[in-house]
Amino acid sequence: MIKPYRLTGESRYIGLPLGFGFLGATYALSAFIYYQPHFFGTSTYYIQLIVRTFGFLFLCVTYYFSGKKMENTRWVWSATLAILIIAALSSIILVTLPEVLPTYSVAATYARFFNLVFIGYLCFHTLRSHLEKPCRDTLWIPLGYLFLAISQYSLIIYSLDSAQSAWWSALGIRWAGFAFFLYIAYKSFCSTKGRFNEENSS
Repeated sequence: MIKPYRLTGESRYIGLPLGFGFLGATYALSAFIYYQPHFFGTSTYYIQLIVRTFGFLFLCVTYYFSGKKMENTRWVWSATLAILIIAALSSIILVTLPEVLPTYSVAATYARFFNLVFIGYLCFHTLRSHLEKPCRDTLWIPLGYLFLAISQYSLIIYSLDSAQSAWWSALGIRWAGFAFFLYIAYKSFCSTKGRFNEENSS
């Protein structure tokens, strides 16, 4: 996911490793929280919701600006990135104030709804890019986001009726979605390494 940033050096692509980094960190934190629920304070539950939502938002903004001419949008991207970081930090600070917090179930439902909207945009954008320049490997990207969208939808169902089948389905589908992205990252790494070896051998 960091490949576009390393190849171009453009700051607009840093949202990809940031977004996926946030997602990976929050999912790992969630697993630890549910395994050791008394180790962290209540605010940690809210923090992982906020960071995850901002992770998806970082990805949306990155994909949006990736199709723009950089000379016209460099300052807009920098300002947007700064606003997102400030908003994320402000939200994290706010959740440390118990009197302003809704119940966790309500907050989780809203967060998952926003996540679903953001993932919907990611699916649309990546599928459109694939259709414009069809490639077998790029098809995995919208499929990965589609699996993440289904996972979020299953979690919304779980928050409404506490169906355990929805919960476990969401977890399984989520990991399937991340498996797609791991495959994409592996293919990207192998192709870059192959070109590097060819250049050195020639």
